[in-house]
Amino acid sequence: MITGKNPLTCMDYPDVDVIRVDDTYYMISTTMYFMPGAVILRSYDLLNWEVLTYVYEELDNTPGQCLEDKEHAYAQGMWAASLRYHNGKYYVCFVANDTHKTYLYQSDNIMGPWKKQNIEGFYHDMSLLFDDDGRVYIAYGGTQIWLTELNEELTAPKEGGLHRLLVEDTGDVGLGYEGTHLQKINGKYYLFMIHWPNAAPGRRTEAVFVSDSLEGEFVGKDVMNDDMGYRNAGSAQGGIVDTPDGDWYAILFRDMGAVGRIPVIMPVTFLDDFPVFGIDGKVPQTLTIKSTKPEHIYQPLYVSDDFMYEVDAGGRVKLNPVWQWNHTPDNSLWSVTDKPGTLRIKTGKLAQNPIFAKNTLTQRTLWPYCEAEVTVDALEMNNGDFAGLCILQSCYGMIAITRENDEYYLVMRVREDEDTTFRGLPEEYGPGKEYFRAKLDDSRVRVKAVCNFGDTTDDITFYYQSGDEWLQAGPVHNLYFKLDHFTGARFGLFVYSEKEAGGVGSFSEFLYVDKKK
Repeated sequence: MITGKNPLTCMDYPDVDVIRVDDTYYMISTTMYFMPGAVILRSYDLLNWEVLTYVYEELDNTPGQCLEDKEHAYAQGMWAASLRYHNGKYYVCFVANDTHKTYLYQSDNIMGPWKKQNIEGFYHDMSLLFDDDGRVYIAYGGTQIWLTELNEELTAPKEGGLHRLLVEDTGDVGLGYEGTHLQKINGKYYLFMIHWPNAAPGRRTEAVFVSDSLEGEFVGKDVMNDDMGYRNAGSAQGGIVDTPDGDWYAILFRDMGAVGRIPVIMPVTFLDDFPVFGIDGKVPQTLTIKSTKPEHIYQPLYVSDDFMYEVDAGGRVKLNPVWQWNHTPDNSLWSVTDKPGTLRIKTGKLAQNPIFAKNTLTQRTLWPYCEAEVTVDALEMNNGDFAGLCILQSCYGMIAITRENDEYYLVMRVREDEDTTFRGLPEEYGPGKEYFRAKLDDSRVRVKAVCNFGDTTDDITFYYQSGDEWLQAGPVHNLYFKLDHFTGARFGLFVYSEKEAGGVGSFSEFLYVDKKK
């Protein structure tokens, strides 16, 4: 038996969908504009998780997904995927809100390779259902939840197939039903959805509707309304999964401020075929679940990295899977093999801030306290270049070396919450506000970013190393979860050029520290 605590990952893994295949649980989560995308995590106890793989390395390589031609995919990209296993094959289905397409990936192996295709139409927060009679459906929508039958090829709605409205939210709500998970359990059909009534206490709730038939009436209600004493942030959006012993659990997510949206787990029982969530209507602080592989050692969801990598048999370098690029990278502009032990990033375009820097390498931040350190070397940078460590979000903060008149300076810059210049184009998103500048005697400096998400604080403090001391660079900077990015704050290693592309910034000895340990 394994005991774990809520929240589960302590990191930004929203819109989760969880399945079990034999003794293994798989969980997919929204990755939006980060690449590789559609992350799949693995567990043997539902409490401990590790990054297993991604469904795709790149999606469509549009200018927006590649941060090109003054375009971006912030607040867009893939989200709310449906993960299913049917007749020996894995399926992942989702929409991308920048391309307005619906994608379906299939594989005989959870590790891939994944075959990509599109489904005609756009189906918000859809859920796949393979019924016992061989028919296939998707349930989707917002406020109105629809059901559409697919053709045998899973490429479009079936001509003459079932298409109907399942439920509609007509109440006083801030967010109507969405985030649909459609499951068939013991011959009945269940819709699991997120809901946000305006009535007090006015927070996210989990709703469930059930029917004996896809053509029958779905009847239901809200089944979980608990913020666990945190910011009036309810837990919602997710389905349920069973253990080999027949116990059921729900994994939902909870908004936790700037760090992002974090999964939580709770037991589910059935009363007259209707699910009852939690313990006495609450999300438990701790939970004990039987592991199907208790000897398994989980890989951490964050890593320190010495950037010592080798080229694989296919001539590629695969970074530790907890790393993701901010948008689709240009693989010709980065290397960890040119100089072993060093991540080298070359600029290929001009930018004014880390938000629009190409090839920014990121890791999720960790609730409630975490910090990251890295050594930055600007020796190969051009005048007007910046290279450093940032906290990546719309109200970013950064500490970086810049080169001016062939001299090196350490700067700390931020974008303030009241800065309203962002309107979607990089030239309208300026260099931010500079709070600190110091001349350096060397092209190298070690910098640190310390995150505090505890007690609803949500801030970042930057430091640099001077001899044996760590000195603070600039003021404490407030962090926010904003819909213009729609993701939790991340550590980012970035380089950008304001004047001339082609400079190289180098990073070594990346250290990630979980401060709660």
